[in-house]
Amino acid sequence: MGPIAVVLDHTTATALHDPEDPYNEAVAAFYVQASGGLGTLYAPVLPLSAGDTERPSLLVYINGLRFIEIESFDTAAALTAAELLRGGHPWVVVHAIHAARPSADFPAGRYLLALEPELYDGTGVQAVHPDQ
Repeated sequence: MGPIAVVLDHTTATALHDPEDPYNEAVAAFYVQASGGLGTLYAPVLPLSAGDTERPSLLVYINGLRFIEIESFDTAAALTAAELLRGGHPWVVVHAIHAARPSADFPAGRYLLALEPELYDGTGVQAVHPDQ
């Protein structure tokens, strides 16, 4: 099995940022694996922006981490977001869903790391809790 691709949502990015968070170590373990070449972590910018409203400096912190790639909110992401918002999904999750869905670069999709995986039920993505 090759390196895995993992998308962080707002909850796991916040946990990584806060050393006092009970899931900080579990999320940090994914970062350590990425630093060793065992996978790649991606952080969509829209959920980071949402998380930054509750945890100031979150976006700057995650952007400064060497082994996390920030996903921009482009037109394709906006089209997916509009579809998901019309379907009743909260705006804080729509970019993470887009990033985790199958695409030309990731035909099988990417894993979505979330402290509340139930937020992603029925979206076609594989959301996993860091403790699983």
